[in-house]
Amino acid sequence: MDFTLLSSPLQGFTDFRFRNAQNKYFGGIDTFYSPYIRLNGKLVIKSSYERDLLPENNSELEVIPQVITNDAEEFLFVAKYVRELGYKELNWNLGCPYPMVTKSGMGSGLISNTEKINHILERAHSETDIIVSMKMRLGYDTTEEILDVLPILDKYPIKNIAIHARIGKQLYKGGVHLDAFQQCIDNTKHKLYYNGDITSVAKFHEMQQRFPSIDHWMIGRGLISDPFLPSMIKNNSSEYPKDKMELFSAFHDTLYEGYSESLSGQTHILLKMHHLWEYFSVIFSNPHKVHKNIKKSKSIKNYEATVKEIIAKEK
Repeated sequence: MDFTLLSSPLQGFTDFRFRNAQNKYFGGIDTFYSPYIRLNGKLVIKSSYERDLLPENNSELEVIPQVITNDAEEFLFVAKYVRELGYKELNWNLGCPYPMVTKSGMGSGLISNTEKINHILERAHSETDIIVSMKMRLGYDTTEEILDVLPILDKYPIKNIAIHARIGKQLYKGGVHLDAFQQCIDNTKHKLYYNGDITSVAKFHEMQQRFPSIDHWMIGRGLISDPFLPSMIKNNSSEYPKDKMELFSAFHDTLYEGYSESLSGQTHILLKMHHLWEYFSVIFSNPHKVHKNIKKSKSIKNYEATVKEIIAKEK
């Protein structure tokens, strides 16, 4: 069965620099979703969002912008903005689990508010020509919450609904709720994409067998932890390429160079790279030690030497 792999956006990680580097050195992702635009009540697009979506920064990629909001005016404003940049689709985030988002009634904190969801979709479809797609969780408190939303979504020509098979208050802890995801398949006419815990080729096959009707698969944290994963899934192989560390090293250096140019001061650069290594360390033979050594590097010079040493040892 043919299938499509998508990159689920992760705030602070999957910006255009990461997307381009992952695509250049590893490939395998058909479509990238950009991290969400959040307006916070002001109808102004921050320059960081603008940079992330500029067509010239995404020329080799298929990218779909994303918005997080609980306000129709904000949704319409972002829809108009991305249309002007040449994008035809806007993905609406009802999945983010972080408390600072959900407490404001956004992300997965909005799923139980069916009235507001209906209002925003009604205006989006009557006042713009943007194609709307959704990114959701099963709910915030319970997996049943989404079942009240699906009949509302069925009223609109939504392109697809990507569902991360957890509830918001789980954050990323605990297992995915596969029976609840099956209930969604059984209770909507819309095309569903699956998201959640695709962290290996074996795990991907397991999900494929569990949900034979699904042909769009989203990889989130698994992509940052293992940028080789999409191409391995596409090649149906659990074997890493022979030049694994050379490829990773080139990928790392491209990212590091990009962030060194765009972030001011070594503290910001190191913080960015330390966060990335929380994920990157997974593909090394001693993840805990690798991550520990990276965290100990407190200067640029020290960081560069540590990375060099880690990669040389792994080779």
